[in-house]
Amino acid sequence: MAFGAPHQLILLLTVLGLGAALFTTGTPISSVFTLLGGCGAIGAATIAAAGGGRRLAQVLVEAAVRAAAGR
Repeated sequence: MAFGAPHQLILLLTVLGLGAALFTTGTPISSVFTLLGGCGAIGAATIAAAGGGRRLAQVLVEAAVRAAAGR
C-alpha cells in the first residue's frame, strides 16, 4: 500500500487541527509541541518498522544512545 499525497495531506490537516484545538482550549504551547512531537516520532518509528527499515531504526537508536552518552 502506497503512502501517497492524499494520506499525507490528511495527516497534516489532522495534526494542525489537533494542535490548534489543544491550544485553543488552554493547553500550554510546550505541552502541545511535546504531544505532537511524540505522535510524530511514534508514526515515523511505525513506518520505519513496517517498511523493513531496520537499518534506519538502527541508525536512529545509535544516534539516541550517542546523544544520551554526550558524544
